[in-house]
Amino acid sequence: EVQLVESGGGLVQPGESLRLSCAASGFTFSSSAMGWFRQAPGKEREFVAGISSRFGVTRYVDSVKARFTISRDNTENTVYLQMNSLKPEDTAVYYCNVVSRTSYNTPSNDNWGQGTQVTVSS
Repeated sequence: EVQLVESGGGLVQPGESLRLSCAASGFTFSSSAMGWFRQAPGKEREFVAGISSRFGVTRYVDSVKARFTISRDNTENTVYLQMNSLKPEDTAVYYCNVVSRTSYNTPSNDNWGQGTQVTVSS
């Protein structure tokens, strides 16, 4: 059974940082491209960042480039999202999932975890 457990969210002020983690199990993590997505209130879920299974190829939505960094630890079956210079518009529930091995920005299934809330507010 695929399990994805996101953590690390919280309430921060604009300009601050957070590091999200996603612990994965139930599939071959080291062979899977992974991605982060987010859903703000009243909006559809959107792609944020993706990373290849190996070699660290990454892809980001334009709005987070140069501020967010996706990484992974295949020994720990965990994918991370380092978020710097956070803005109020980054407020959303953040989710991870397996993504397409070619585009890195499309979820490969509909198995979503509970997500982790990120709130950026002064």
